[in-house]
Amino acid sequence: MGDASLTTELGRVLVTGGSGFVGANLVTALLERGHHVRSFDRAPSPLPAHPRLETLEGDICDPETVAAAVAGVDTVFHTAAIIDLMGGASVTEEYRRRSFAVNVGGTENLVRAAQAAGVKRFVYTASNSVVMGGKRIVAGDETLPYTERFNDLYTETKVVAEKYVLSANGVDGMLTCSIRPSGIWGRGDQTMFRKVFESVLAGHVKVLVGSKNVKLDNSYVHNLVHGFILAAEHLVPGGTAPGQAYFINDGEPINMFEFSRPVVEACGERYPRLRVPGRLVRFVMTVWQRLHFRFGLPKPPLEPLGVERVYLDNYFSIAKAERDLGYRPLFTTEQAMADCLPYYTELFEKMKAEKNTSPVAVVTAR
Repeated sequence: MGDASLTTELGRVLVTGGSGFVGANLVTALLERGHHVRSFDRAPSPLPAHPRLETLEGDICDPETVAAAVAGVDTVFHTAAIIDLMGGASVTEEYRRRSFAVNVGGTENLVRAAQAAGVKRFVYTASNSVVMGGKRIVAGDETLPYTERFNDLYTETKVVAEKYVLSANGVDGMLTCSIRPSGIWGRGDQTMFRKVFESVLAGHVKVLVGSKNVKLDNSYVHNLVHGFILAAEHLVPGGTAPGQAYFINDGEPINMFEFSRPVVEACGERYPRLRVPGRLVRFVMTVWQRLHFRFGLPKPPLEPLGVERVYLDNYFSIAKAERDLGYRPLFTTEQAMADCLPYYTELFEKMKAEKNTSPVAVVTAR
C-alpha cells in the first residue's frame, strides 16, 4: 500500500472534454488554483478568456491533434466521452463503432500520446456502472469485479478503456488512476435532470418505478472535481493513487425519485404516487430498445440501464478515496440542492417554453 501523505504539484494541465459539464467545471477549478490549463474538445469552449487558459478544438480520434494536445503537459484529466446509454446485441454496428471509436480508441490515442510526450500523471473518468451489471449493490467497493453483462455501450466502453488506462500505469514513467462517478449533477447539468424534465414534459411520468426504499448515489459536480484533483495530486511514486480506481460520490445514498422530487415540485409539477415493479419496466424497455434498432421505432423513454438504476440498490462506498486521497465531499446534498434549485427551475421553464413553441405540422386536404 502506498503512502497517502505523498503528493505532488500538477504542473501544466490538459482537460479533455473541457467544454462539457464536468470538464468546464474542472477547468474553472484548476484556473482558480493557479494552474495553466489547456482545454481540448470538439466544441468551442464556453468559458471566458483567461490568461492561463488555452483552448484547442479537435477530434480525439486524430493522433496528430491528440499529440498537439498533450505537448508540454504534466497532468492529463480525461473527461471526454460519448454517452450512449443503449446497447446489447440489438444495437446497429454503426452505433457501436461510434462509441468504441471515441471512448476506447480516443482513450488509447491519448494514453500513447501522453506517454510519448513525457506526461507524468493521467486521471481517467470511468463510471460506477463498470461493476454494476444488473445486480443489487449496497456500499460496494473497488474490489468488485468488472461486469460482463452490458445493456449499454457507455458501460461497455468504460470497462474496456479503464482496464487499458490502469494497465498503462508506470509505463514510460506515466502514473495512471481512474475515477468512477455516480450520476453527475449541478449547475450546468444537461443530462441527469434534463432527462427527468423531458419525461415530465412528454407526459411519461405516470408511475414511479421500484420501491421507495431502493437507493443509489450521486456525484455533485464540485465534489467530483475535488476528487479528481486529489487523485491527480496523489499520482506520485510511492503514493496511494497509481494504478487505482476510486468511487467518488456525495456519500449520501438516496432514492432517485425522492432525490428529484423537490426539483420537479419546485417546477410546479407533481410526481405520481403509484409505483410499478422495476423488472417489468426493464423487460419492456429492453424489448422496445431492440425494436428501435431493428425496425426504426422511436427510442424508448427509458434506457434499460436507467431502469436498473432506479429499481435496484446501487450505491458505493467512498472509504477507499477517504483513506487514500483524503477525500471528503465538500458539499452535502442539501447544500448543493439549495444552490442548484434556481438553475434547474430555469432549465425546466426554458425546456417547457421550447416545447410549447415548437413547430406543429399541419395536414391539409388536397
